[in-house]
Amino acid sequence: MNSDPIDVLVIGSGPAGMAAAIQAKESGSNRVLLVERAEELGGLLSQCIHNGFGLIYFNEDMTGPEYGQKFIEKVMDSRIEVLLETMVLRLAADRNVTLCNRNGVKTLSPKSVILAMGCRERTRESIVIPGYRPAGVFTAGTAQRWVNIEGYLPGREIVVLGSGDVGMIMARRLTLEGARVKAVVEILPYIGGLIRNEVQCLCDFDIPVLLEHTIVNIHGIQRVNGVTVARLDQSRNPILGTEKFIECDTLLLSVGLIPENELSFMAGINLDPITGGPILNERMETNVSGVFAAGNCVHVNDLVDNVTLEGEKAGQNAAELALGKASPKMEIELEAGENVRYVIPQMITGQREVAIRLRVKEPGRDVTLKVGDIMAKKLKVVKPSEMLYFILSEKHLKKIKKGTTQLVVNCRNEG
Repeated sequence: MNSDPIDVLVIGSGPAGMAAAIQAKESGSNRVLLVERAEELGGLLSQCIHNGFGLIYFNEDMTGPEYGQKFIEKVMDSRIEVLLETMVLRLAADRNVTLCNRNGVKTLSPKSVILAMGCRERTRESIVIPGYRPAGVFTAGTAQRWVNIEGYLPGREIVVLGSGDVGMIMARRLTLEGARVKAVVEILPYIGGLIRNEVQCLCDFDIPVLLEHTIVNIHGIQRVNGVTVARLDQSRNPILGTEKFIECDTLLLSVGLIPENELSFMAGINLDPITGGPILNERMETNVSGVFAAGNCVHVNDLVDNVTLEGEKAGQNAAELALGKASPKMEIELEAGENVRYVIPQMITGQREVAIRLRVKEPGRDVTLKVGDIMAKKLKVVKPSEMLYFILSEKHLKKIKKGTTQLVVNCRNEG
């Protein structure tokens, strides 16, 4: 390995990590190291063979592998060092990174670190469904890999719990492969994923959807042979007498994603209790100086294009810090207010234009998005599954009163 000091070390080579590494190199970093635990670059993009990627970033409709290949080629052309099949064991508060691969264990001391580890799926254990533990229960992402990479059909009669994007996409994928998706079961009174996936994956294939329902039992000992579903009351408790048995041999779980945060916790990074990812300032920097984060290890994005843009922002700022540029002081907190689940970033300087992303708690129509008294924006429709994006421009920031330490972000019906 090159003996020169490492300017920027990126952990994870999905869309956020590759974009961060490329941008760090283009921003003047002499040595950028990209560390990936898998045997190839790209993260989960290789198993996402459906289209819908790149509509914002490239203005093209691409599959996941096509989208990923563009960045893989750029990584290869940018003289970025890559360590595959390498696991990061430890990240310390002083930015020392301990990693392990076939050559042994080594500790590196980069000037900047970017976290881009992505997220993982919630499992049956995390949502506690009663019943035995038979074969045939999969997370939607695992089933996606089995079908698209391994060429293996997990079952013939499928029930999907949760209407997240991967769950809806797999409902369509399995239907196309000849399986019968008997129901998509969702605890909420609305679909949990993107509208386009609801239309293209469920409506277009006449796949039944049971809103405000959940699975109260999994049947089968050796293999799943059915599930019992029940309607929920307003407190999301099963209503006695509404139980219904659905015969199936496979249950897919699409019940949410969790940012990978073990390394963040290890380094003493402050985590947002809502997102599960690091609390960031407008430079995508954590409270640990020189450690940045981007993508789904910060918060679960709905579009890969946004993941890429976050990675580029982290890469640029990590490179600037490695080159000796001082970090501006973050003095203003963005607080999630009425009907706002979370806001990214959580801290800003109030001195320069900044892009803000947020999610609402509940759907709404004809609402007003407000940031303190400095910005108000009318929105026709908001949904928890659709991330909101806006810019706090210099014009808005000039309205901040001297001594302001907090701006509350609200999204409510002003009528």
